[in-house]
Amino acid sequence: MNINRRIFLKQGALSFICLGSGPFWGPGFLRQAAFAADLGSSMSNKILICIFQRGAVDGLSMVVPYGDPFYYQNRQEISVGAPSQAAGDAGALDLDGYFGLHPAMAPLLPLYKQGHLAAIQACGSPNASRSHFDSQDLMESGVDEDKSVQEGWLNRLLGCCPEDAAKKTAFRAVSMTSVVPRSLQGPEDSLAIRDLDTFGLAGDSSTLLAGPTGTTDGFESMYGSAVDTVLHGTARESFDALDLLKQARTAHSQPSNGAVYPQGNFGRNLKQIAQLIKANVGVQVAFAEVDGWDTHANQGGAKGQLATRLGSFAQGLAALHQDLGDRMADVVVVTMSEFGRAVHQNGNRGTDHGHGTCFFALGGSVKGGKVYGDWPTLSPDKLFQDRDLAVTTDFRDVFGEICAKHFGVPMSAMPQLFPHYAVDAQRFRNFYTA
Repeated sequence: MNINRRIFLKQGALSFICLGSGPFWGPGFLRQAAFAADLGSSMSNKILICIFQRGAVDGLSMVVPYGDPFYYQNRQEISVGAPSQAAGDAGALDLDGYFGLHPAMAPLLPLYKQGHLAAIQACGSPNASRSHFDSQDLMESGVDEDKSVQEGWLNRLLGCCPEDAAKKTAFRAVSMTSVVPRSLQGPEDSLAIRDLDTFGLAGDSSTLLAGPTGTTDGFESMYGSAVDTVLHGTARESFDALDLLKQARTAHSQPSNGAVYPQGNFGRNLKQIAQLIKANVGVQVAFAEVDGWDTHANQGGAKGQLATRLGSFAQGLAALHQDLGDRMADVVVVTMSEFGRAVHQNGNRGTDHGHGTCFFALGGSVKGGKVYGDWPTLSPDKLFQDRDLAVTTDFRDVFGEICAKHFGVPMSAMPQLFPHYAVDAQRFRNFYTA
């Protein structure tokens, strides 16, 4: 039976599904999701979780170059002290005798020591723009200057990633956002799920599926009367699919292994990504974002607004790793930000827009316990435009290494993934075990 698209748009029956630029999906989309939920433990695909720190995080505070004397010369009030008995809890957590983790990020130190967490310092885009919007858009497009590129790099990854077609499900690419992010826009379909607890239900007043009483059976209450007049048996199959998804969601509603996520949207999003992965619904790429890193004033050092945000960020990553347990063997988490902060503190005890920053890679196949990258130093003659940390690792080499080694994308496909850039395995930092 062909179901009139206008009826669906008018009724809003599928308004909770946010797709990329692919075709409109009817109830077959939900049947596909039901199929995915029924796959159970047979799903064993590799998974990538991308976390975008929007607002330009200060990589010099996340991974402190306490061995570089110019760091302290430029940040008299907002620096993090070197690890020492005198510094105590206010000192950086030593990583390798030169770099230290911000003390608020202590939940990640065990993962670093266990070899699961790696840092890539002085990383970013060669583009000199200090515009948040432009830099985020370019990074998510996988380019450094060509604004005409329409697709996101993750969408292109989905298009060229070798996989068993039978395992391609509706939940293959999921973003825990209200709209599909730039990274996932393109011809390959993806889902934007603001909150898994209300996905396909009617759990809050903000969803278009909410019933008159706001109960969680709003979808079926609202559209049940249309089963005989318009949708017939197809709607029944859709409801059955939603039931399967609800069962999968409920079965993994509580974190495993004693994991405790931080309060707030970021913790909830990571928790729900873990739920989907544990429910075996076919997730291959997941995306989350966290903002608030634009610290122009009162940034703080070991304590303060940045430290508070870093603490929540670290707790979330550590909880995700603990929650997924053995599943982390097939998962890689990569964090990114559009650029870093200026080396010099400003007159408001904050930092202005910079250039290079720090990325993290976390997962079972990550060769952690190391800070990767060529450190350019903060010597005045080494600064980018006389003010910023120089970029010595192009973000596309980080993404390219994950694509090649985690997903098995051939090097010959890299020009498709990253237009106008010659990804070269010789430039890989080798933070991932092939």
